[in-house]
Amino acid sequence: MTIKRAVVIGAFSLALSGCGTAVTVLQDDAETAKDLRQRQTYCQSVPRAYSGLVYDFCILNSPPSYTAGGAQVGFIPLIFFDLVASGVLDTIILPYTIYRQSEDGSLWIR
Repeated sequence: MTIKRAVVIGAFSLALSGCGTAVTVLQDDAETAKDLRQRQTYCQSVPRAYSGLVYDFCILNSPPSYTAGGAQVGFIPLIFFDLVASGVLDTIILPYTIYRQSEDGSLWIR
C-alpha cells in the first residue's frame, strides 16, 4: 500500500467517523439530541430525511467551541467536506429515512 493511498483511506475513515449521516442514522436518538444540545445549536428538531445535512447545518449554526487552551474546535473546511459526504450518503439511504420519518417522526432536540 502506498503512502498516498493510506492517507486517503485514513482521511476518509476520519471523515466518516464524524459524518452527520452516521451520527443521526446509526447513533441513538437521545445521544444525537444530547450532542446537539451540548453544542448549543439553535435547531429544535432534525427531520429523518437528509438528517446528516441538517445535522451539519445545525453544527455550522452553533457558537464556536473552544478547548481549555483556547484553540477552536470544529475546523470549518472539514465540515464542508462532511456536507458533501452527508449529501451523498443521505441520498443513498433516502428510502430508509423516509420510512423512519413516517414511523418515528422528526428527532426533537429540545
